[in-house]
Amino acid sequence: MPGAVVLLAVLAGTLAGCGTPPELRQPATLPSIGTPGPTPSASAPPTGLATPPTPPAAGPPGPPAADLTAGPCPDGPSVDRVVALLRGPAGVLSRSVAVRAGEGPLCAGDWQYTVLRVTGHEELQVVTRGRPGDLELVTAGTDVCTIEVRVAGPPGIRALACDAVPGAIPGA
Repeated sequence: MPGAVVLLAVLAGTLAGCGTPPELRQPATLPSIGTPGPTPSASAPPTGLATPPTPPAAGPPGPPAADLTAGPCPDGPSVDRVVALLRGPAGVLSRSVAVRAGEGPLCAGDWQYTVLRVTGHEELQVVTRGRPGDLELVTAGTDVCTIEVRVAGPPGIRALACDAVPGAIPGA
């Protein structure tokens, strides 16, 4: 118990030296209406005039408009190019399975979303990215809302891959 008394005494002594900083101790004196205030100097701006607010600093730029929605790919890959990727290096489709175009490719930025109708199977959703000659498979399957699509994909592709109702027409 004596140690607690000493601790309190030391603490009280330490805190006694702390106080309000000098610039906050004296209230600022403002001229009242009808009383002349200090005379402004030639270099100081006139008092009583409001300084226009400084606009907030611009934040990071948002995604380009081409990324916000997905639409037909003007220069993007064809359905045949997407199927060739799936049959070739990706090894998702065998050469013996029949495939028809379902939807797309739809582009947002340099990403593409395609739905393929595979005979005897469910529709195959495909997310790719890159240029038609250098197409890279991101994911393919019945649910393509992967972490990579959610984190790195442009909003237009995320909307199709993660928010779309199966069988619904995008944008309708």
